[in-house]
Amino acid sequence: MHRHFLTLLSLLIATQPAFAWLTPPAMQEPAGIEPPATVPYRLDETSGIEKPCSNEHPEWREAQTIDGVEIAASPLCEPDNPYDIAVSVKGTNNVSMHTLMQTHFAQDALIKTDDLDGDGDPDVIRIKLEVTELNGPSPDGEFLINTFPIAPGIEPGLWVYSPKMVGMGVKHFNSLVANPILRAPSPVIRVEQGDKVYITLENTHYLPHTIHLHGVDHPWLNSEGKDNDGVEEHPVMPGQSHTYEIQTRHAGTMIYHCHVQTAQHMMMGLTGMIVVEENRPNNWLQTFNIGAGHVRHPSVAVKEKFNREYDLVYQSIDKRLAKIVQDANDPRLIAQRMNREYNMTESYENYFLLNGRSFPYTLRDGIIVADEDEHIKLNLVNAQRSAAAIHFHGHKATIMAYDGVKAPEGAQITRDVFDIAPAQRLDLDLYTKNDGLHSYGPGLWMFHDHVVTGTTTDGMEPGGNMSILAYRHLLDDQGMPHMHDEMFDQVFTKNYYEKKLPVWGSGEYADALGAAGMLAPDYLRIAGFGLAVGLLLGVIIFIVVALNRKPSQ
Repeated sequence: MHRHFLTLLSLLIATQPAFAWLTPPAMQEPAGIEPPATVPYRLDETSGIEKPCSNEHPEWREAQTIDGVEIAASPLCEPDNPYDIAVSVKGTNNVSMHTLMQTHFAQDALIKTDDLDGDGDPDVIRIKLEVTELNGPSPDGEFLINTFPIAPGIEPGLWVYSPKMVGMGVKHFNSLVANPILRAPSPVIRVEQGDKVYITLENTHYLPHTIHLHGVDHPWLNSEGKDNDGVEEHPVMPGQSHTYEIQTRHAGTMIYHCHVQTAQHMMMGLTGMIVVEENRPNNWLQTFNIGAGHVRHPSVAVKEKFNREYDLVYQSIDKRLAKIVQDANDPRLIAQRMNREYNMTESYENYFLLNGRSFPYTLRDGIIVADEDEHIKLNLVNAQRSAAAIHFHGHKATIMAYDGVKAPEGAQITRDVFDIAPAQRLDLDLYTKNDGLHSYGPGLWMFHDHVVTGTTTDGMEPGGNMSILAYRHLLDDQGMPHMHDEMFDQVFTKNYYEKKLPVWGSGEYADALGAAGMLAPDYLRIAGFGLAVGLLLGVIIFIVVALNRKPSQ
């Protein structure tokens, strides 16, 4: 018996070098192995590539006059509906029924009356706002309704203030996409210095809200002796309405936002820009700038000094917070999860938006269009949770005002990075004179947040709030920049932002920098390893049996 045991033990020891050599590849690899081949990236096999520009309404780009309102041309891919602009200038009560019917404005969404100072424009302005949910769940199925994608395949839950509207929230019966006035950011509001302005919040939402007129000259109580500051202890409950009254003595760029559960509601999107314009004769203002961006009917004061004007609203979103409203239809559950379970001090900023979009969608309606030797007015608001550092390539702009207060001429700083704290506002003069200081010359110059997370979308770059300062002759007939075709194929697909595609998966360096494939199996080693394991088990079993065998009598 002892002799048999020693023989088997010798066999076991002899098999160990072979077993060691035949260990699985995942456990041990020899040096100098050939790298795996690059996985080919072929656009014809990649689903979900979008057209950079749908070109849905090319007629909206033209300069035109509607009901006496002069509307400037806009070469952008997705320009504003010119009928929305006409109604925003004249009011719903001063346009033809034909014009009003081309919009989604309710008949009492914007009433303009009474030229109190006799200078040729209305001075009593009545505005009605609602609260709308975008990308919210439908009670009729497992899908989202009033969809507003911020980037390819990305539809976070959002809340926005919107002008009081009529009709469906979606484009038409067969669509889930929100109609054009239901979008982020909340609309820019323009009023004139000295106007009597009544802003009524008709709360059509399922949670309480307010409107706080941050930086806007307003009394603490309205004419009825009720709250006029929009603070949390005076919420407008679901189904209720409340009117805030202002008659501003000071012009400047301000902000308005919800002051109920402020941190969560602002990050959900209930923040907008409000601009108080200087008083001028015949100053019919574009009261709503839907989606911010290009102001196609600027004020008299702006036209005196500038060739063009843009509103730029920077926002950020925590995808966990945004998901709360998509996972429940019960307001009690949403309130519980958002206000008690969700901890804002542990929040993240996953999505960074410029005028409601992240790159590449910022190229559709967030481009600043310039020609040489122009002064362009830029109004910036930081509605993010964090600070931003907005940087313009190829240009240096001049700060004219901070938080709606003009800087003295000697204190107007010219620079290329603009630090802007949360809720802060800046007015900039972008001068496109090719002198090596204000401008380096025509081009397709990027502008973006230089806090580098701002140029990402859930960690993927390029994304976030980056856009382009484009000289007009470098845009195609759909408002998209030249020399970007290869990038368009890469980023105008949800697969890129779902992290399914490599950053450099196509082009000349795809083989070197694309996705690495899997190693081909070494079938000889796999077979040898199996045989070695089988032999080892057999030897062990044989030893166990031999040791337990009774000696013969």
